Amino acid sequence: MTESETVVPERPAVPRTAWTRLAVCTAIAALLQADGTIVTVALPSVGSAFGISAHTASWLLTAYFAVYALGLFPGGRLVDRLGPGTVALAGLTLFCAGTLVGALAGSFEVLVVSRVLQGAGAGLASPAALAGAVAGFPAERRGTALGIWGAASGLSNLVGPLLGGILTEAWGWRANWWALLPLGLLTALSVLRWVRPAAGPEPRERAGEGPGARPSTAAVRGASVVAALTFATMIGTFFLIEQYLQDAVGYGVLEAALAPMVLALCIGAMGPVAGRLTDRFGERMPAVAGFLACAMAFAGYALPGTPLHGPWLLPGGLLLGSGLGLLFPSTSRLALNSVPQRLHGRASSYLSFGRLAGAACGAALAGLAFRDGVTPGHLRTALTGGLLLAVLGAALVLLWFRRPTPADATPN
Repeated sequence: MTESETVVPERPAVPRTAWTRLAVCTAIAALLQADGTIVTVALPSVGSAFGISAHTASWLLTAYFAVYALGLFPGGRLVDRLGPGTVALAGLTLFCAGTLVGALAGSFEVLVVSRVLQGAGAGLASPAALAGAVAGFPAERRGTALGIWGAASGLSNLVGPLLGGILTEAWGWRANWWALLPLGLLTALSVLRWVRPAAGPEPRERAGEGPGARPSTAAVRGASVVAALTFATMIGTFFLIEQYLQDAVGYGVLEAALAPMVLALCIGAMGPVAGRLTDRFGERMPAVAGFLACAMAFAGYALPGTPLHGPWLLPGGLLLGSGLGLLFPSTSRLALNSVPQRLHGRASSYLSFGRLAGAACGAALAGLAFRDGVTPGHLRTALTGGLLLAVLGAALVLLWFRRPTPADATPN
């Protein structure tokens, strides 16, 4: 073969059905993500309606994310056994039932029960959505698919606070639960129509991980821990911002929702970029850069004398949102590419468990920070904790995430 006839490797082809399935499964993930942010905006109004403190109101987030996390392991096994479409449909049905109970709740205790039902449904739907989203995508292009997944999460976090603020201001906190019901039903219908069992290409097996590989490998465990730190940072920050701007500064619901919207917009914009970077250079570089960006943002806010509301929030918010956006594709790609495709359901459950456990801890720790009142001092203490989490995350990525291989470094 002459020099001019050298073959340039091409990106593996992706069938059209894989893109359709990605869209539907991403919509499931966006719905579950939006649920958390919509409810976060409504928490101060829920607290006023039932006469409870901000610390007690945070249990609506903690209960949802904790039950969500516990349901992931049986959900992941069911996905590997029954397929993503069947399990996703069952989870969405349970989620919609809990949503209806919450809309009709006459007490705070019943509202917590509704969140438990929603969390149980999400525990089934989440691993089904992640496994179904990458079905049909070769290992070399999963970062691109997961970048779109991360962008959808960012956009749902953008729509969630805005929608929650409008609904709460116009019709009260119950409207948030009523709005989630048709969204859940529409997503379930889409699953019925487009998510069918399909055998996508098997990912390349890495050294030392043959057909008998289990979703408890060091790579999956490491990705799950990093995902936990990512979501603890994101959900905890959302809760802190909403509570502080409404309770301490006196912003209205819609005005206070602008800050989380900036974060969400950056996450959504950075997702596709992060996906392509991950496919090209491996998971390590984008993840380290993401945690370092978050650490820099928290350090700026935690400094005494730094304004904690108004236009001064924007630079740090842009940096924090961009950093979070870099983290989504890398952790997911590492976990899914570390096991055969027939184990993607269980690998997804481990990964999602890390995210949801982190979200539950983030909400609980944020609520604990305001236990003695919503003040600037307590907020700065919480932000210092976020700085430490981000530094820890960067260190763990350097320690656990694999170095780029020649396949990763090949331009796509």
